[in-house]
Amino acid sequence: MTNKGVLQMDRVLINDTTLRDGEQAAGVAFNVEEKIAIATLLDAMGVYELEVGIPAMGETEAQAIAAITKLNLSAKLLGWNRAVKSDIAASIACGLQRVHISVPVSAIQIDAKFHGQWRVMLDRLRDCINFALDRGLYVSVGGEDASRADEIFLLEVALYAQEWGASRFRFCDTVGILEPFSTYEKVRSLVMSLTIPVEMHTHNDLGLATANALAGIKAGAKSVNTTVNGLGERAGNAALEEVVMALKRIYGMRTGIDSKRLLELSRLVANASGCDVPPWKAIVGANTFAHEAGIHAHGVMKNPVTYEPFAPEEVGWERRLVVGKHSGRHLVSHMLQQQGVTLDLEETQFVLDAVRQQAVESKRSLTMQELLSLLPQRCSHVG
Repeated sequence: MTNKGVLQMDRVLINDTTLRDGEQAAGVAFNVEEKIAIATLLDAMGVYELEVGIPAMGETEAQAIAAITKLNLSAKLLGWNRAVKSDIAASIACGLQRVHISVPVSAIQIDAKFHGQWRVMLDRLRDCINFALDRGLYVSVGGEDASRADEIFLLEVALYAQEWGASRFRFCDTVGILEPFSTYEKVRSLVMSLTIPVEMHTHNDLGLATANALAGIKAGAKSVNTTVNGLGERAGNAALEEVVMALKRIYGMRTGIDSKRLLELSRLVANASGCDVPPWKAIVGANTFAHEAGIHAHGVMKNPVTYEPFAPEEVGWERRLVVGKHSGRHLVSHMLQQQGVTLDLEETQFVLDAVRQQAVESKRSLTMQELLSLLPQRCSHVG
């Protein structure tokens, strides 16, 4: 047991699966150009590894993956496969040198896919690992539904994968049913028993994908699957931007990723997927560095760290002060002064009352033009 140092490493490897699991979100379908653009930006930002798709899915998918392999990116490129030799052959045909082989490890999934015949599943896994290794491929093995698997059986599968030559084992919380404390215990047990690294793959069905990914990393997992904006099946996956910033700000860990381009990346994937980012979304949402409430806005104007965990520029954002129902006189006065308008206390209160009324009626914050339109008649816009 060589992986005894839980959380010893100071760098976590990001294996982003936006182009595979992210695209499996209902209604999402990237074209070849979009896949190339996403892969290129992820690579430029320093993402270590990209799970680029499922080669066996069909000709269109295979063509997109082959196009990405021809870009000569610095990132490692990985194809997702079932424990089927033809799947792996399809990955090879695309030019991939790394394959991920997924097998079910819970009784529920083994019953559904192998009619409960777990020995058949293991035989298939061994044969596919050998098939891939004979062709010089890097092999990652994933335990589908590991979070609901019998822990002894899960460990046996992981140990077999290691013995047969796999270079990594992926722990999958496939239906997102774990919480961080049990995640830590389950992953730590694997880490302490394996000599190959463990990778985290978490889903957000209970809103805990990022927390569970971090728990697995704290337990000793050395790499983690992410998707941009948390895009993915059902409620999505651990969000790249959240994992990167949490590792950086909470644990002081390096990912090698240029966080200043996270907003740019988020917008690229949002446009390609047709899935808008909610304004309250952590790190990349439009409200992340927007301040309206009086006490908060006043505090940020004096010292940004009062109500911001890090500078907006760190992720590509800019700070925004907006006026609305919860604004106070200090914010209204500050924003008007920036436009060359100075009001006395009574006039400022008059404008603030009008702001609050209009914000309630319109159900949003006000634009600068709307704010200026509320000025007393004696005032004019000087700026």
